[in-house]
Amino acid sequence: MIMSPTLRRIAFTLHVVLSVGWLGAVIAYLALAVAAFGSSTPAKARSAWLSMETIGWYVLVPLALAAFASGLAISLGTKWGLFRHYWVVFKLALTIVATAILILHMPAVSQLANIAAAANDAEIRSMPSELLHPGAGLVVLLVITILGIYKPKGLTPYGWRKLEE
Repeated sequence: MIMSPTLRRIAFTLHVVLSVGWLGAVIAYLALAVAAFGSSTPAKARSAWLSMETIGWYVLVPLALAAFASGLAISLGTKWGLFRHYWVVFKLALTIVATAILILHMPAVSQLANIAAAANDAEIRSMPSELLHPGAGLVVLLVITILGIYKPKGLTPYGWRKLEE
């Protein structure tokens, strides 16, 4: 079913807002990870870990799931389709991978936040770095954004079949 132009604009606007929100939340999470890693005071590192857990569960995960759902709705309700164009397939795959890694990684963040909450100053200083996940996530989200803006040409075999019909 193809969406009406008004519904398509509303869905697209919602998708852009959710996606930009996800990107911004990753940047905020990365800033907290940098603060936790480079902090000279244990209290600042502790608060950064506790904030990363909160942002992760209450901002990152919901925005990732909502951006995925809105993107899926747009692809199924517009001419782009879900499997007609390679750029849509790549965006879908990257979004699924990024969301899955986020959801699978969040229990470890919660565990580290709990450790940070109860740790003494020496233990806080020896906590692991959390720079890899948000740094890699930011790169993946930027690639997804670039694909959505530039929409590189290229139909999948399914797209070619639909075009010929």
